[in-house]
Amino acid sequence: MLKKMASPDMTLDRLNALPRSGFVAALADVFEHAPWVAEAALGSRPFTTVAAMHDAMMAAVHTATPDAQLGFIRNHPELGSKVARAELTKDSQAEQGSLGLDRLSADEFARFEKLNAAYGAKFGFPFIICVRRHTRDSILRQFERRLANGIAAERGTALDEIALITRLRLNAKVDGPGKPQTDGRLSTHVLDIMRGRPAQGVRVALYEVGVSARGLLADSTTNAQGRTDNPLIADEPLRIGTYELQFNIGHYFGDMEKFLGIVSVRFALAEPEGHYHVPLIVTPWSYTTYRGS
Repeated sequence: MLKKMASPDMTLDRLNALPRSGFVAALADVFEHAPWVAEAALGSRPFTTVAAMHDAMMAAVHTATPDAQLGFIRNHPELGSKVARAELTKDSQAEQGSLGLDRLSADEFARFEKLNAAYGAKFGFPFIICVRRHTRDSILRQFERRLANGIAAERGTALDEIALITRLRLNAKVDGPGKPQTDGRLSTHVLDIMRGRPAQGVRVALYEVGVSARGLLADSTTNAQGRTDNPLIADEPLRIGTYELQFNIGHYFGDMEKFLGIVSVRFALAEPEGHYHVPLIVTPWSYTTYRGS
């Protein structure tokens, strides 16, 4: 998962008070190679919320001439492209790097190269997706699914994804009231119903499960409330994809006669801004789980 972003370096009040040149300079890199977006949004100041500022910037994109809009879309980089890496903005480098798209294996690179070529030939602009809301498997599924779209529909989808990308960038850059919701949360809770109490001391490991590999995302131990001290994922979007929680129940129940060892719960995340709670209700011989709240 992407590491928690640094604290915002700009307040909404300060942005509202900056002169024209200062406002544009402060927000020039939110929209890829398009400082004109921030300049076009100036007329809507003062902004009462961060969300209102983002809405004004997206309105500038949507009301641009068709040629300007297309040029803006084409300024975005391809995913996993070795050719485009040197031209990536700092934000794009961090976003693609957070998912390992800057260090693909030869086979993975060949797959992205093939999809990029097919997409570009059909639509005339690069495939755009908010990388921070997806696992690598999810991105590849979306890539292949969206190749079946028509040009008008896909152009609209590209703008929708740009809205998600820039919403995250703006939230990371600007502090103030009314920030758009961008973060999700994944948590767990273990209950020992044999003893009728929270299960303290259960080791819990969270993995992202991909087609070609699996990666450890979190490793924790439950506290006196049967919960981990911190959420398994928080302060960032939940990447759409498949995950597995492993609970070391055998170790928790110790030397007593038991049936269970490692309990694995595999599940899918589909709402990047959602709250997923995956509780485990357990005895030495049985367990149940569900999506909680």
